[in-house]
Amino acid sequence: MNDMTPTREQRTAALEGMGCKRKRVEDARFTQGKGNYVDDLKLPGMLHGDFVRSPHAHARVKSINSEEALKVPGVLAVITAETLKTVNLAWMPTLAGDVQMVLADGKVLFQNQEVAFVVATDRYAADDGINKVVVEYEPLPVVIDPFKAMDKDAPVLREDLAGKTTGAHGPRKHHNHIFEWAVGDKDLTDAAFRKAEVSIKEMISYHRTHPSPLETCQCVCSFDKIRGELTIWGTFQAPHVIRTVVSLIAKLPEQKIHVISPDIGGGFGNKVGAYPGYICAAVASIVTGKPVKWVEDRIENLTATSFARDYHMTAEIAATKDGKVTGLRVHVLADHGAFDACADPSKWPAGFFNIVTGSYDFPTAHLVVDGIYSNKAPGGVAYRCSFRVTEAAYCIERAMDILAQKLKMDPAELRLRNFIKREQFPYHSALGWEYDSGDYHTAMKKMMETVKYAELRKEQAEKRAAFKRGETREIMGVGVSFFTEIVGAGPSKNCDILGIAMFDSCEIRLHPTGAGIARVGSKSTGQGHETTWAQIIATEIGIPADNIMVEEGNTDTAPYGLGTYGSRSTPVAGAAIAMAARKIKAKAQMIAAYKLEVHEGDLEWDIDGFRVKGLPEKSMSMKDICWAAYNSVPPGMEPGLEAVSYYDPPNMTYPFGAYICVMDIDVDTGVYKVRRFYALDDCGTRINPMIIEGQVHGGLTEAFAIAMGQEIRYDETGNVVTGSFMDFFMPTAVETPHWETDFTVTPSPHHPIGAKGVGESPNVGGVPAFSNAVNDAFSFLGSTHIQMPHDYWRNWKAAKSLGVFAA
Repeated sequence: MNDMTPTREQRTAALEGMGCKRKRVEDARFTQGKGNYVDDLKLPGMLHGDFVRSPHAHARVKSINSEEALKVPGVLAVITAETLKTVNLAWMPTLAGDVQMVLADGKVLFQNQEVAFVVATDRYAADDGINKVVVEYEPLPVVIDPFKAMDKDAPVLREDLAGKTTGAHGPRKHHNHIFEWAVGDKDLTDAAFRKAEVSIKEMISYHRTHPSPLETCQCVCSFDKIRGELTIWGTFQAPHVIRTVVSLIAKLPEQKIHVISPDIGGGFGNKVGAYPGYICAAVASIVTGKPVKWVEDRIENLTATSFARDYHMTAEIAATKDGKVTGLRVHVLADHGAFDACADPSKWPAGFFNIVTGSYDFPTAHLVVDGIYSNKAPGGVAYRCSFRVTEAAYCIERAMDILAQKLKMDPAELRLRNFIKREQFPYHSALGWEYDSGDYHTAMKKMMETVKYAELRKEQAEKRAAFKRGETREIMGVGVSFFTEIVGAGPSKNCDILGIAMFDSCEIRLHPTGAGIARVGSKSTGQGHETTWAQIIATEIGIPADNIMVEEGNTDTAPYGLGTYGSRSTPVAGAAIAMAARKIKAKAQMIAAYKLEVHEGDLEWDIDGFRVKGLPEKSMSMKDICWAAYNSVPPGMEPGLEAVSYYDPPNMTYPFGAYICVMDIDVDTGVYKVRRFYALDDCGTRINPMIIEGQVHGGLTEAFAIAMGQEIRYDETGNVVTGSFMDFFMPTAVETPHWETDFTVTPSPHHPIGAKGVGESPNVGGVPAFSNAVNDAFSFLGSTHIQMPHDYWRNWKAAKSLGVFAA
């Protein structure tokens, strides 16, 4: 009989809890083509909407004539700003405290801006209709170069702000200026630079790019005139926020609004904010009394929805001759486009950019960020990063390499010399953050030993000598990157959306048979929440993960949550899940004590149930406790076994990593080959190693794309010249390098399970690793800094500018 009793290891394995490489349960439907996406939704009588968009980057709208469009078979209505004004919906608030046109009101401010919304019986009729709307434009001077936006003679872009000398974030010093944000000690930092033995200064641009998720932004809105209720299905990373925003804009009671996010094909920050398509589809449904679907195409997604980056950072480091950093000074010119629609749910207009001190022990630092308007699409989302953290990491990692070059010091050695030490945690940075935990030296040394760093540098020296002798036309770069990310947007002292604190939530309800359902305020866009959330619960309360159903994305059933982006799911929602599970566990212990006729304190947890201390044979499994919760609870206790938790974290979490990229570049063609890429991540407690590896692979692929060619580029008249996948670099399996992953584990001391988050980290650390590899390759030829992206053409131009071709 004893032989049939499962061992502790078998009982633990049966749970498939934290640390288990559990297969993604979502993939059963995705791999069979059974996912449920917005465009799969077909409702009776459903109409379709499409936009008339501006060909101009800046122009006055003289007139809009829809007479011919309304003659097109199937076209039912053409909505313009004048239509929206009748219901006070011509403008909508942004998450950054600005306002944004829903449809062009008097003028357009970027190419492909929404001008009119055509509603028709099908998409083909809608498309025919938009081609029949006649718009008369008066072109106006264009501002594309952010460095010219605040010139004295720069055209006024936002005429609605005329005379306003202050904005949501303080004084404005020019009609195209949005804000100035300063943090740090200017006097101490200036003093450090006056005393510096060595200093560097470089303008480091992080070009404009785009998240370009596999599925574009889309929605279906259905208004029930009898009930006065609006149901919206959409690609929303934060469905509860969308419900609140719609209520505020449309003046509908929030309980009458139902928002549902079904399966989503990637988000990466692109699906956090509210877009004109959502508002127009809702208005069209209210007007027609029928469901209205809006689905954008790829060109619309790339050119009109939220961009990322476009930060131009002048970085200065003060240091001693032996490489000890003594001060950091950074100025950023931030191009926000036509409206300040940054999805920065924080109390600061530049998000968490003040993590720019990185992993280094800077005694003092000072940061100034100036935001400006331009004739580009609005946005500024956290494309696979926490808010402006990728820009900050790129800035400091390039600057550290530039300092190493000036000091003639190895980049890895410079970093090791300046890392925050393990015993300094919790560490208070010069720009105001409290880093929770870290062991940077261990991670860096593990990376260097694994890749045989010293041998790589020896090989590089030999290849450089061969190049100078004319024996090869190939140069070798070794790009080192060490990043600290700040994630887990949630502490109410730091973060809010429209005044709502950025907590997150979980409701767990266990059934009599020992199964259960967890409803969570997060929303997966591919991260595998249905798999990992069940694993947390399995470990916490001893119910197998396969017996836990996870539900997200329905505002009618899930508790209010702030959604998924900025690697906040595990740090905030994951914590809420653990805390809700612990509430259940506490009640379960009382039930077990009652049934086993002992005091609660006499029980101890044992994998999947409780046992009496000293009497292990006297125990009760969680499955049995679930049954008892519905028929024999202690006197005075309510039946059932369920709990809700709203978690407002006390601090952010700080994952970190050590990355290295080895690259060879042919100077005659600019063609590069990524020979090796090694990524070591420390995300604290690891919930599912397989999913972590998948997240790292995906993030590194996006980092590769951004660093090596992915760019939203405009010509001088404001035309988007990379508005389709013909020109916008989207790497396939052919171009993507092989990824080598590794890890260390430094748990977060304040998180209930010690987890820190990992989904954004590879993008944060990957981009500077690639760029440092390219810059390291060219450095011995006299180059200090080559701006991204590093495509073949730009690599060839860099080689040409450095005189490597014969005259």
